[in-house]
Amino acid sequence: MADPGDNDVVPDELVRTAPVPMMRRGPLRLKLLVLSGEQAGQSHALRPGVVRLGTSSTCDVILTDRVVSRQHLQLEVSEERVVATDLGSRNGSFFEGVRFTELEVRPGAVLTLGTVVLKVVPEDSRERVMPLSSRKRFGALVGGSVKMRELFTLLERVAAGGGDVLVQGETGTGKELCAEALHKEGARAEGPFIIVDIAGIPPSLMESELFGHVRGAFTGAQGERAGAFERAQGGTVFLDEVGELPLELQPRLLRVLERRQVKRVGANDYRTVDMRVVAATHVDLEQAVQQGRFRKDLYHRLAVLKVVPPPLRERADDLPLLIDAMLERMGRPPSALTEQTRALMAQYPWPGNVRELRNVVEQAVHLGEDTLPPMESPSGAVRVPTATPETELPFKEAKERLIEVFERDYLQGLITRCDRNISRAAREAGIARVYLRKLLTKHGMMLVDDDDSRD
Repeated sequence: MADPGDNDVVPDELVRTAPVPMMRRGPLRLKLLVLSGEQAGQSHALRPGVVRLGTSSTCDVILTDRVVSRQHLQLEVSEERVVATDLGSRNGSFFEGVRFTELEVRPGAVLTLGTVVLKVVPEDSRERVMPLSSRKRFGALVGGSVKMRELFTLLERVAAGGGDVLVQGETGTGKELCAEALHKEGARAEGPFIIVDIAGIPPSLMESELFGHVRGAFTGAQGERAGAFERAQGGTVFLDEVGELPLELQPRLLRVLERRQVKRVGANDYRTVDMRVVAATHVDLEQAVQQGRFRKDLYHRLAVLKVVPPPLRERADDLPLLIDAMLERMGRPPSALTEQTRALMAQYPWPGNVRELRNVVEQAVHLGEDTLPPMESPSGAVRVPTATPETELPFKEAKERLIEVFERDYLQGLITRCDRNISRAAREAGIARVYLRKLLTKHGMMLVDDDDSRD
């Protein structure tokens, strides 16, 4: 039985079904990992049958956090799938930031009960549980998703030490922000933070920029100059795009990392330096090693401590928080962007990650939301309509017409791809069937009554 008073009505828009993956042949063997709270690190095997989660002693998985209801969630485990059902909990059950009542769960899914985070993984998985940070900001990094809270936990631990760090990830994910945060949160925060943009330095000047030079070392060297490692004494050197470092200079970087010694161009003696190195790259360094473009010993020395900020498409539930943070830095309120624009942004995969999002937000604020460019996903399935409002109409009415066009085009493509099967279409779109039917009715499209058994 659910707690008395725990049966809050969930709006249709918040009822969600998860995308149904292609399940592997043979029975599923899964377990449940606890990622947050005082029980973080625990795991529970999921055997076929009904598994109930809550604080009650009658539950199969007893959670001690007080934000969890006595009878909070039910997992119906079969040999082919797992279906999660919220039992009328007070604080709700969430998947990817959206509250749900019923959800088909796939391996790798992360569920949140109140504030307790759980992850469903294969039973034979050796995945280690990374405790989730309670923070939603780390330096200038912003995020409340599981992936970002895991990242913040890792950054907290790495910042406390003095080891060199490799930050590897896609363009626009915040690698430089990771480096700045590691510096500011570490023991060297009072020292200098020296940035070396390796991709932007001409090869002829690279050696001097990194290691310095003495007078007369080359034409134009009219005096001595300290390199980046010397200038960072007591602080941190950030080597941006280290994957672009010329092969002939890589042994010299390795010596700096291993012995903390540098020799200026044209000098005879080595100088001892005391600094931390944080290197970043969007290049797959393991692949670069195999191709002979990056030294294996240097890669292994850099990657002792490795940080990988996730791409924005893998933490889409952070989008509202990121947009609000960007507006705050611009001195604008959250209302500076309409709900319609936010909804359209939520459909876009953001291949340029947070940097692209920031550019779009700034454009919308400074030039108006009607100036936003078309944003097509790689598959072309979801796009923001080109802003061509009828100029004789008021702004609000013109914007509403654009939204109407987007909804109609999106729904037509969706129901065609899903053979007019409403359940399948709702799962693919990530919205409730009830809400999908409302949208289809609004646009005068045919409805097909179905159930999950037909998918």
